[in-house]
Amino acid sequence: MSNPSASSTDTDMLKPIAADLTALNTLGLACSAQAYVRIEYLRQLPALSALARRHGRVFVLGGGSNVVLPSVMAGLVAHMAIPGIRLLDTRPDAWIVEAGGGENWHGFVAHCLRHGWDGLENLALIPGTVGAAPVQNIGAYGVELDQRFLGLSAWDIERGEMVELSARDCRFAYRDSRFKHDAPGRWAIVAVRFALPRPWRPVLDYPDLQRHPALGSGADRSAPPANGAGVSARAVFDAVCAIRREKLPDPAVIGNAGSFFKNPIVSADRYAALRQRFPGLVAYPQADGRCKLAAGWLIDQCGWKGRTMGAAGVHDRQALVLVNRGGARAADIMALADAIRADVKARYGVELEPEPVRP
Repeated sequence: MSNPSASSTDTDMLKPIAADLTALNTLGLACSAQAYVRIEYLRQLPALSALARRHGRVFVLGGGSNVVLPSVMAGLVAHMAIPGIRLLDTRPDAWIVEAGGGENWHGFVAHCLRHGWDGLENLALIPGTVGAAPVQNIGAYGVELDQRFLGLSAWDIERGEMVELSARDCRFAYRDSRFKHDAPGRWAIVAVRFALPRPWRPVLDYPDLQRHPALGSGADRSAPPANGAGVSARAVFDAVCAIRREKLPDPAVIGNAGSFFKNPIVSADRYAALRQRFPGLVAYPQADGRCKLAAGWLIDQCGWKGRTMGAAGVHDRQALVLVNRGGARAADIMALADAIRADVKARYGVELEPEPVRP
């Protein structure tokens, strides 16, 4: 992707305004921005860098699904909304697909499925934008973004130039990437490229998918077919959507940021010691020999599912999800999160790490 250039007219068009961000974060937290700009075109990016130097502090906003916004956002808020989806190449081993950073993630997954570019169906219905997905290295039901990632184009706001980053450059880890550790407000991800595998094979390792009746075959529809034979990408997509809708609340109905805590990863020895004390402990073995503990189980066992604390609460069907019961502020959400973390630490000796970003 070539570097955009800006004329004085383009720069003049990118004028910050005061804006209400309440509808732009899925927790529904009341928030106002003193200076807000919406980025829809590459040619606006040089002007964004100029504004960033003027305001001194930049927060890059995507779909608002993984943030806990304060009542007032200081500095400049840059809302990334660059659209576009295209097939770049058809290789013997993969479809190479690119999407603009402002595309809705679930809409992008559905678009790929309609065009026969399978491979993202396990990541269906995850809220947010394509540009925000690498920041979090999103993952669900046995697939993580870095397994399908090819590269991305990001505007270096600080230096005022376009940069191409590989998977290695992004330093992906579990729900983590370099974008969480570099200077805040440095990067605006404008396009992401994916290598979707050919031939396609379903990923059905996750227990919820193995138990889903629509993914079974023959007389025993509770069991997944061997190697996923006969299972379509559409069937996996539909099953993932059904499971997520059953477990997770719709942000349009009740404000939430999805899973609020990462599943903590511990050593095999630590897991064995915990399992001796807590025989029902839910965990998933990792390739490196460690174990990923189910944070939702830990929270549920501490009695938090369905509880409220002021205007914030824990969802009654999924203990990993913190919700805005109405009128909650960032301080309410974080006070609840801190109380949960303290209880889990006291009972299990395990630290829970929040997923959402706090500007």
